[in-house]
Amino acid sequence: FEHLARTLTPLGYAVLSFDRRPSPDGDDTSLAVQADDALTAVSALEQEIRAPVGLFGFSQGAWAGALAASRSRDVAFLALVGGSGVSPAQQMRYYTDELLRRAGYDEDARAQLLALRVAVEDVLRGTGDRDHAADLLAKAATEPWFSLAYLPPELPSPEDTWKDMDYDPEPTFAGVTCPTLLVYGADEECSPPEASKQAWRRAARVAGNDDLTIIDLPGCGHIPVEGEPPVPHDFTVADLSPSYTDALHGWFAPASRTARREAT
Repeated sequence: FEHLARTLTPLGYAVLSFDRRPSPDGDDTSLAVQADDALTAVSALEQEIRAPVGLFGFSQGAWAGALAASRSRDVAFLALVGGSGVSPAQQMRYYTDELLRRAGYDEDARAQLLALRVAVEDVLRGTGDRDHAADLLAKAATEPWFSLAYLPPELPSPEDTWKDMDYDPEPTFAGVTCPTLLVYGADEECSPPEASKQAWRRAARVAGNDDLTIIDLPGCGHIPVEGEPPVPHDFTVADLSPSYTDALHGWFAPASRTARREAT
């Protein structure tokens, strides 16, 4: 986000960044709350600078940013990095399967992981067999790949849920009519890139949004840093790919913005 400010302020933009609010129950903050907060930030910045305001979102923030843009015509543009076009449950199945595949585990291990995740998801929905899921979890916890499964060693309590687990973002995308930039690493490992792009393209046709730009960053994964993913989370601004900087500069530059507006 520091890189975003460094890249965009020379082009005439003001950049407001803020931390996602913590959830009082310790779970993920719901996407609806994140979208509400984003629109509050849009309103505050709009009043401060008296100019159109858009939203930038990375990873989970892309779901929230799209939801906010679908709710308000005050959002002037949308720029999303690594955004998923499938539900959080589907996204995590893809991500963990990719982690195992890239680590060299065979089809049997990947099938075991998928069965485990589906069983745990059903328990979180309140429809699954807890004993069956607990048995699968206990067996998986002894496997060398379990650290890549992104699951706790024991089932959550019956009161625990995953509020947005089955959130389908495509209907939300169909409500986005502002200019939209989607950036993906060409070696994306976290969000299913092709399914996500297709969801956005279908939604843009429904919305009549002709200003949809999709850019793939060579040599990058989910985080726009060149190198074999996953990238350590202690990366710095200096580590970010020059192609990412070029993508932002090219899309946000005033001349590019004017050309897109005239084309539509």
